[in-house]
Amino acid sequence: MYMKILYTYKTETEKVEMVTKLAGHDIVFHEGSLQDGDWSGEGIECLCVFVTSHVGILEIEKCPSLKLIATRSTGFDHIDVASAKVKGVSVASVPVYGENTVAEFAFALLLTISRKMSASIARTQSGSFSSEGLEGFDLKGKTIGVVGTGSIGKNVMQIAKGFGMRVIAFDVRQDTASAAQIGFEYVTLESLLAQSDVVSLHLPENEHTRNIINAERISMMKRGVYIINTARGGLIDTEALVMALKDGRVGGAGLDVLSEEGNVNDEMKLLGQSHPQEEAMKMLLLNHYLLEHPAVVITPHTAFNTKEAIQRILDVTVENVLSFSSGTPKNIIS
Repeated sequence: MYMKILYTYKTETEKVEMVTKLAGHDIVFHEGSLQDGDWSGEGIECLCVFVTSHVGILEIEKCPSLKLIATRSTGFDHIDVASAKVKGVSVASVPVYGENTVAEFAFALLLTISRKMSASIARTQSGSFSSEGLEGFDLKGKTIGVVGTGSIGKNVMQIAKGFGMRVIAFDVRQDTASAAQIGFEYVTLESLLAQSDVVSLHLPENEHTRNIINAERISMMKRGVYIINTARGGLIDTEALVMALKDGRVGGAGLDVLSEEGNVNDEMKLLGQSHPQEEAMKMLLLNHYLLEHPAVVITPHTAFNTKEAIQRILDVTVENVLSFSSGTPKNIIS
């Protein structure tokens, strides 16, 4: 079945590759997200988007011929799945593409914090080779608590074992076979928070996990705990994290995601409004506190971003679109 596809893109290379891989289909390219600039939904049967595009009821209704939303990601909280279902639109995702990729990045964040890499690099760039104040800590012998034991969480635990760390985990669905194979122990979330020197988050964001790390849960943690988040910004209550950093309950954080990332990206737009929303301004200030904190490392949602992982994302997305168009859908979540 021939399909007309609206494809959001970032690079010209990606455009060329998609023209080749989706030959026979009509591809309309749109630079950036669906929220960037104007686009027409006339005749569009497939929206192929990344997490930067919000696909809600307005976007769905803008495409009266829409049959499929193919997201180039594992997570799909940027898509109004309920509205898509009501409109008879299928949603396809990329279930697995970067389990090792994201896990490796989680440890890049942890090592950056544990060995004060940012401060060390900045100091040498300034011309100083003093190591005063740059004392870090060993990972060997420390306890890491992994919240979420899907494929990424399992890869994190395997890496942690290589560093000689003790590994404990929490998940509502326990994989006892993997626990025995890798060598980790399932515990309650409360027990994990109380025992861990490092807490690493690997959960989707939904109504059950949003703000799972809040003031109450942080109060259960070891004093000086380090938090790593390469999953979704909404898993952490930003205000609670800021307060915990201020009083020393949290020793540091490595964050590849932030709650309301757009507030940081669109700072000047927000500040230029005559009556900015109070909550948006509050989040902006909290995120800026995190950006400037010496024990916090923030990266721009780039844990997935390797040549190999991106290729896997594109390949699976193409397979999702082609299988749907041929009547044999794959990786459908709705």
